[in-house]
Amino acid sequence: MSDTAQTTTSSVRRLPNLFDLAAMLVIAAGLIAVGNVARHTLAPLASVAAVPIDLDPIYLPGYALRTTLRMFAALGVSLLFTFTYATWAAKSRRARLVLIPILDILQSLPIFGFLTFTVTFFLGLFPGQLVGAEFAVVFTIFTSQAWNMTFSMYQSLTTVPADLDEASRGFRLSHWQRFWRLEVPFAMPGLIWNMMMSMSGGWFALVASEAISVGNTTFTLPGIGSYIKAALDAQNVRAVFYAIAAMLLVILAYDQLLFRPLVAWSSKFRFETTQEDQGEDPWMLALLRRTRLLRFIVNTLGDSFFLISGMRLWRGRAPRARAPQIPSRTVDMLWLSALLLIVLWASLHILHFSVTSGLAWADVRIAFTMGLYTLARVVVLLLLATAIWVPIGVWIGLNPALAKGVGAAAQFLAAFPANLLFPLFVIFIIRYRLNADIWLSPLIILGAQWYILFNVVAGASAFPGDLREVANNFRVGGLLWWRRVILPGIFPYFVTGGITASGGAWNAAVLAEIVTWGHTTLKAHGLGAYIQDATIAGDSARVLLGMVVMASFVLTFNRLVWRPMYAYSSRRLRL
Repeated sequence: MSDTAQTTTSSVRRLPNLFDLAAMLVIAAGLIAVGNVARHTLAPLASVAAVPIDLDPIYLPGYALRTTLRMFAALGVSLLFTFTYATWAAKSRRARLVLIPILDILQSLPIFGFLTFTVTFFLGLFPGQLVGAEFAVVFTIFTSQAWNMTFSMYQSLTTVPADLDEASRGFRLSHWQRFWRLEVPFAMPGLIWNMMMSMSGGWFALVASEAISVGNTTFTLPGIGSYIKAALDAQNVRAVFYAIAAMLLVILAYDQLLFRPLVAWSSKFRFETTQEDQGEDPWMLALLRRTRLLRFIVNTLGDSFFLISGMRLWRGRAPRARAPQIPSRTVDMLWLSALLLIVLWASLHILHFSVTSGLAWADVRIAFTMGLYTLARVVVLLLLATAIWVPIGVWIGLNPALAKGVGAAAQFLAAFPANLLFPLFVIFIIRYRLNADIWLSPLIILGAQWYILFNVVAGASAFPGDLREVANNFRVGGLLWWRRVILPGIFPYFVTGGITASGGAWNAAVLAEIVTWGHTTLKAHGLGAYIQDATIAGDSARVLLGMVVMASFVLTFNRLVWRPMYAYSSRRLRL
């Protein structure tokens, strides 16, 4: 074929076809909708207070669009945070000593703990403007999305298979090339499943974040979260069901349009030497592959990124072999001394604030006792969630077709706000005169349990197919298969899910240990109830005390339980 004919054929293949036109219409409609919402964010903040949330379902599509855009904006910020924070923690041993405990504390802090200072900060940046409140909401949603993604990325970076590590050194990849050619692809399957979980976790934060309080004034931003809150305040059960239906439709939309294609795309990064049948491509991915212009644009962007990721941005020799490095004791001592001084300085300031606020040792004893109640609930519920969801997650993850089918259902269940079940729990407990300390406990784990499921599914999905074939050839089955094959393979992912579920359970305890429906309030003994009581009373000293005690419990539990598991999985269970 002549060069002219080849050029003509190539040009024809780039011309838009009917699929391109359909995709362009959808993209154009989406851009118009985003532009319309962005235009409203420039309005004065007072204009929002003048328009209350209308429970008429005709307004739900607009509310759903605003909520979805906030959640994806927060997801973008979470991805940026994940790639920087997790990489820094994984690459620097001294930074890890600080960054991981901070991450443990941040994931366990209640959502309204962030709202207390972020609202004032963002509204101060944009005085009198709605965009300040929007930034505050996006940041609050970010605090419910970022932590599990960061833990997933950190776990992947610290458990890169040894033979792939040696291969990258054999090819003398630079640190930049190694990151984009090896570490990020290896982390991608787990990260995408945690992105799905983060989107679901963001729904939990919406009810608390879309109602912004400044002093004695409350600004309710239009969205599904504020719609749910208004429906609960009005005890309008029909409006609650409308909100649930809108949530389901939104989750189905972004599952079909985004996450299902991403999961199928990430399957090519599985670490294995044999090719398994992954089933048919999702319809959205198949549709995009049938376009001409869009496929050309995507391929061009992909080639450009491939060239950038292959550049040697740092001069010097690429690492050849992993040589044992003896850390400097002097630098370690100086670093640990600086950390100790910072901790002592913060402790002294907290102690001074507590003394001047009138706190006594009896208050510390009460807060510590309440923390023991919550700790017992968290431990028991995590064990139950592990026993239930690990087998189910393995079953789903090892069946790609099943994983595609249950993905949207799992996202919807994970996104279901636990406060919508508060009325049922209140009625059930009062009706049968049950103990609130026991029967309010499931509310703590309703949202947190999904971190275990999603991470186990990610681990089972990424489990090498050749290892499964070896186990089948040697007829390894039953308990031996669980102990010697699949549990070691998914253990790093389970640890990531367990540690984020633990932090989420402590976070949820603040809302779950006191529930209200109408004029009826039920309270369980625990640190969450202690913090919520202090918050309602405006007792900032006891709120701070509760936060410090909660952070102490979380750090201690993670140091004694989860950190040894992380170290074990990095040292002994790398593929």
